[in-house]
Amino acid sequence: MRVIAGEARGRALKAVPGMNTRPTTDKVKEAIFSMIGPYFDGGMALDLFAGTGGLGIEAWSRGIERTVFVDREKVSVDTIRHNAEAVRMGNAAEIYRNDAERAVKALAKRGRRFRLVFLDPPYKLVNMDEMLGQLAELDLLEQGAIVVIEHDAEHAYPERHGRFVQFKYAKYGDTAVSIYDYNDDDSANGSAADDNN
Repeated sequence: MRVIAGEARGRALKAVPGMNTRPTTDKVKEAIFSMIGPYFDGGMALDLFAGTGGLGIEAWSRGIERTVFVDREKVSVDTIRHNAEAVRMGNAAEIYRNDAERAVKALAKRGRRFRLVFLDPPYKLVNMDEMLGQLAELDLLEQGAIVVIEHDAEHAYPERHGRFVQFKYAKYGDTAVSIYDYNDDDSANGSAADDNN
């Protein structure tokens, strides 16, 4: 595994030891960023089931200002720290060992808002539509935020889910990628601070 483009292009990334983590292949990672970017102008990213941290590191390399990495496994957190140091992220990386649901609540309490979110859980978890709902309910997303779900190709997520609209879908062998755009339609009923039309 390596960083494909941007500031840290070509740097090797360490895999999580053992067989329990399935890292995003370079091929799929390259496809994801060709669909959502490929480059960014600041903002924050959340890599929620981070594993190696490869997706969040790639986003930072391509212009995201700061990435928050979350994983519940110590071996994964240690790998993320190693990889973040290897690409010299410095203070642009925040790394937490936590359960995803607890992590998003903690981030909401800190007032964090994200432009880009990666959800790449173990394939046995097929409830990422529920996580989409939590991200919206906790006000963790910027208007127009992008959420990428990497999942088993045998499972299909809905084209629409609340304020999320799927604008890209692709299969790569047994892996599928569903990409959503977030539209905070609170502005339509006058509750958003920037609703001054």
